[in-house]
Amino acid sequence: MIRDVAIVGGGVSGLAAGFELKKLGYRVAVLERQHRVGGNAVSERFDGFLMEHGPSTVAAAKATAARFSRRLGLDGERCPLGDGIARRYLVGEGRLRGIPLHPLGLLVSDYLSLAGRARLLAEAVIPRRTEGGEETVAEFCTRRFGAELADRVVDPLVAGLYAGRASEISVSAVFPALVDFERRYGSVAVGAIRRRWRGGRMPGSRLYSWRDGIGTMPRALARALGDAVHTGIAVRRLNARPGGFVVDAGSAGTVRARAVLLAVQPHVAARLLEDVEAGAAEAAGAIAAPPLAVVYLGFRRRQVEHPLDGLGFLIPEGEGRDLSGAQFCSTMFPGRAPDGCVAIVGYVGGARNPDLARLPAADLIALTRAEFADLIGARGDPVVARVRHWPMGLPQYGVGHGERVRTLRSADQRVPGLFLTGNYFGGPSVADCLAGAVETAAAAHAYLAGPEAIIRQPAARVATG
Repeated sequence: MIRDVAIVGGGVSGLAAGFELKKLGYRVAVLERQHRVGGNAVSERFDGFLMEHGPSTVAAAKATAARFSRRLGLDGERCPLGDGIARRYLVGEGRLRGIPLHPLGLLVSDYLSLAGRARLLAEAVIPRRTEGGEETVAEFCTRRFGAELADRVVDPLVAGLYAGRASEISVSAVFPALVDFERRYGSVAVGAIRRRWRGGRMPGSRLYSWRDGIGTMPRALARALGDAVHTGIAVRRLNARPGGFVVDAGSAGTVRARAVLLAVQPHVAARLLEDVEAGAAEAAGAIAAPPLAVVYLGFRRRQVEHPLDGLGFLIPEGEGRDLSGAQFCSTMFPGRAPDGCVAIVGYVGGARNPDLARLPAADLIALTRAEFADLIGARGDPVVARVRHWPMGLPQYGVGHGERVRTLRSADQRVPGLFLTGNYFGGPSVADCLAGAVETAAAAHAYLAGPEAIIRQPAARVATG
């Protein structure tokens, strides 16, 4: 087949990029190896429960996601967070510790010691860093806020957001605003206050989903793309040729395209780029994605002692737990569990414990039940129990990630018509992927519509098997 753009990967990023380009009038083919679209954005209903196999929320402050929801007619299915969320939970000294939701919650709770809280307040007078190389999140936050907050608050936050370690993740890659506040104002706190005074938007805490889960978005994108989506297509090789690219899809034949957009996991991108752009292949191959397991358990409400009045809980690595955190799914959104039941999901693996994520499902269920029994008083056999193994989990934004991303983003300068997008560029959330896809589609459009595109001759038609 001949297309203007061949998109490899039918996750949120690939589908959104395809949607944008099709709306601009381009002939698009989205090639997905699995027999379903969505990547890790999978929502499954069974026995009255709804399980999110991957991401579970969208930030309301992310304008691109809101625009997609509106354009795809999904606003009527949106659901905000439930009203049963009263506090945040972190594990400390072997038990759940509730922290008030308001901005000063950490200062008025006893989760941090008095010394730890005093050190947090002293951030405004800590001298700014004037030299040195790239810092990890742990190094930056220890220097600015103190070791206690870095270990007991920031470390579990990084595990929850990125399934990573704060001691390995680049602060400039994941929290660039904090670095910018220090650079410009000498203090994170002062920068945040000045930004608010000037009317700047601060990071939002409001979250939402859709009635049938996050999988609603990729399903809607696929419907809009129609027959441009091809599932069960395993791309084996990518070749650059005069006038465009040849995509080898094995038994499915070949696709000739004027441009190629890779929206796949970094290890897949590295393999496909080997014969096309060695620098980009090396950069993609350097991005780790340790395995992650999602353990979903449903209980009768009476089986769980804890009020479940939060989003879930996060666990510092120093606590020595097998879980990195959990979500109280049925508290977060309505319709996630039948009447009289609750749904809770635990996360195992990532950079902390990659080997645990590879355990058989029965072992992971037993492990998670033991943790839930200890931390939230979950007793007896669950009503339902499911496990999702992700052999390749969330990409790790390690030190040097910014340079790797710059190499990947500039691939089209070295190989015209070659573009990349995905959850290892601007963030792993659905909203980040949508925003990155729009940006990449715009770059592809600029290339295809440029002066050089006018004189490019169509490639010969190749039949597919």
